[in-house]
Amino acid sequence: MPRALWMIIFGMIINVTGSSFLWPLNAIYIHGHLGKSLSVAGLVLMINAGATVIGNLVGGVLFDKIGGYKSILTGILISLVALIGLTFYHGWPHYVIFLTIIGLGTGMVFPAMFAMAGAVWPEGGRKSFNAVYIAQNLGVAIGSGLGGFVASYSFDYIFMANTFMYILFFLVALFGYRGIHAEKATQSNLLEQSKMVKNRSKLTALLVLCIGYVLCWVAYVQWQATISSYTQDIGITLKQYSLLWTVNGGLIVLGQPLLNVAIKSFAKSLKKQIIIGILIFICSFLIVSTASSFSGFLVAMIILTVGEMFVWPAVPTIANDLAPKGREGFYQGIVNSMATGGRMIGPVLGGMLVDLWGMSMLFTVLAVLLFVSIFTTMIYDKKLKEKTSVVISA
Repeated sequence: MPRALWMIIFGMIINVTGSSFLWPLNAIYIHGHLGKSLSVAGLVLMINAGATVIGNLVGGVLFDKIGGYKSILTGILISLVALIGLTFYHGWPHYVIFLTIIGLGTGMVFPAMFAMAGAVWPEGGRKSFNAVYIAQNLGVAIGSGLGGFVASYSFDYIFMANTFMYILFFLVALFGYRGIHAEKATQSNLLEQSKMVKNRSKLTALLVLCIGYVLCWVAYVQWQATISSYTQDIGITLKQYSLLWTVNGGLIVLGQPLLNVAIKSFAKSLKKQIIIGILIFICSFLIVSTASSFSGFLVAMIILTVGEMFVWPAVPTIANDLAPKGREGFYQGIVNSMATGGRMIGPVLGGMLVDLWGMSMLFTVLAVLLFVSIFTTMIYDKKLKEKTSVVISA
């Protein structure tokens, strides 16, 4: 891998380590420490995710217009200001305000980093995105593991640790990303795009694929919202819950070689890779729906982790393959905003379902959504194949 990609990976680890001190514990803090209902907690997380959606789209466009370096620094500075505020004021409603601003800033960073990863090593294909994905989850393993331990003493230290890590991330980006050049949209690129206005099949394919991607995230985010609070209700400690996310991140980092073997054997196309991952998701939620002890949740988390290792890196890889030259940032912005959209809808939907009908109804609805996502994945490239066959026959 090129040195530039290693710098992106290093920055991603620091970035996600800092944010992982807080995001697994958001619902617990809002529900347990601020005294709000699960529905209110879900609404707060929805507002945060909504701001992140906007940040994703803005960050993707900025990458195409001003490059990755400036767009990443802009997002970091916005988040850093809010994190400093959150360190000193984390009561109600300050928590909501600062969490929303953090969502906007971090949302701007992620699509730019993914687009930059694809640009600095185009011949790497899915390897670039796998590397960034592993970096994310190494950060999750470190941050969530430390977060539960720190929060058991005081949540004040959580906010301080998050702020410190983001200061470090800012310094890495300021000095480490300056020399990384990723191609921006040139005038010739824009002229090429204007010729493609009548044929939006690639964008349509990405949007259809992302419908299933959103639904997968709606299901996945329940682990951070309704399931996290449910574990507390049945006597699983905060340290044990945080350990689940440490296992999640650690498995992703250590299990990548085995995953590569599995993909070569059973999922030679990205479409098959995603479908297999979604089926594994369904198995995970079947197990967690009957779990009543830490060991049951641990098994479900391990299976969930295997599923996400198939799904999450594949979608940005497809987006990078579909993107016209000079529009990589925009396409990654769509992917990241769709993922965030799932994280936005999930807590509210999950909270309402649990408050009104209980956990069993939640798991039934999630199973239906995941089967729908399999269908959208199966058909997303149908129009592309039709157009290709028309061109060949012509």
